[in-house]
Amino acid sequence: MAKPDGGLITETNRQYYSGAQGFLVTEGQTSFVCTFDTDLKFGSHSPTVNAYALNNFVLYLSQTGLPGSFAEYVAEYTVTKNTITLAAAPLTNSFVVVQLKSETGGNYGNEDAFGTTVQENYNNYSYLSVNDVINNFMVAYVGTGKLIQSVKRTDVIFHVKRGLQELSYDTLKSIKSQELQVPASLSVPIPQDYVNYVKCSWVDSLGVKHIIYPTTLTSNPYSLLPQDDDGLPLQDNYDDNLLASQYATEERWGTANKKLINGGFNVADISAGLDIDWWGAWGPGGFYGQRYGTDPETSQVNGWFTINERDGKFSFSSDLVNAVIILEYISDGLAYTADMRIPKLAEDAIYAYVLHAIMHGRMNVPEYIVNRLKKDKSTKIRNTKIRLSNIKLEEITQVMRGKSKWIKH
Repeated sequence: MAKPDGGLITETNRQYYSGAQGFLVTEGQTSFVCTFDTDLKFGSHSPTVNAYALNNFVLYLSQTGLPGSFAEYVAEYTVTKNTITLAAAPLTNSFVVVQLKSETGGNYGNEDAFGTTVQENYNNYSYLSVNDVINNFMVAYVGTGKLIQSVKRTDVIFHVKRGLQELSYDTLKSIKSQELQVPASLSVPIPQDYVNYVKCSWVDSLGVKHIIYPTTLTSNPYSLLPQDDDGLPLQDNYDDNLLASQYATEERWGTANKKLINGGFNVADISAGLDIDWWGAWGPGGFYGQRYGTDPETSQVNGWFTINERDGKFSFSSDLVNAVIILEYISDGLAYTADMRIPKLAEDAIYAYVLHAIMHGRMNVPEYIVNRLKKDKSTKIRNTKIRLSNIKLEEITQVMRGKSKWIKH
């Protein structure tokens, strides 16, 4: 269907895919109501004002509506909620187009309405907002003759957010990622909305990811205390421990030749006269034979990382300097408004979580009811995990076909 017909979809195909909505101006018309799923953001009508960059849309006007005839509208106008009001009415039967900012720049004027507003709206249909979940819960589970006779809306809001947090950790598909480059300092800050990491990888020239493993070979000391000749920590005049800024552990790890750890020597290294364990390199277990019994943590060339809790950073081994990395991590679903949405596949699990949380915290509720709700919650969370795992038969078939191959050395 190209147009909404009373179902849950409220945007036309043009609004969804192109981020554009057009109006044929009637006589004296100055107000135009936009029906995007995305709210309009307005800073200024004038491109010469810095606040104009805050707009998430661009307004265009054409007398004919023909391709190539649209020009950016820079005369005075205001925006109230999603209604655009022009200071002066355009000519009757002219065309006004509201173009949300897009990575492609849109199709009107100079095609320079650049931004990500259109792309951020893609795939929104598979999610519910927190407000929708709260409203649905109040309708379905609260009232006379229902399990919950009455409850404050603020209590429901609290439990919905707590449920979103808990499910974000290991059930919902809430993995975020950042592409970063490892600087000379070998450290990058932990993301602002970080809760726990999922995976860290470096990217080669083909765009293929290679996993970087955490290591126990070294660590990031939380504090470094200068000591006297007897090994006792030194204090200042205010009885506070003195702190040094140079950590020997991190300095040595940052300058270490990682080949001395992973054994990844080559002929060039040997010719260069590196200090190599010749028996380990050339004899049984060396790289000319099979390195039986080696520790997988050390016998790999992808590098390592540690989490520096002291400075709030990820620290990498020296062989990863200037490497492009992808850091995948989970958040709690509450850091930003855009994060506060719930997959439709998890809707039942959220309702079950909130229902159990409310009844569990009340006095004089029969234990068998609480246990029944707890069991129902666990069942629906398990079903949600299965749904969101998104495993397809074709993918399983592909993996099983690979099991029958002979691997030759």
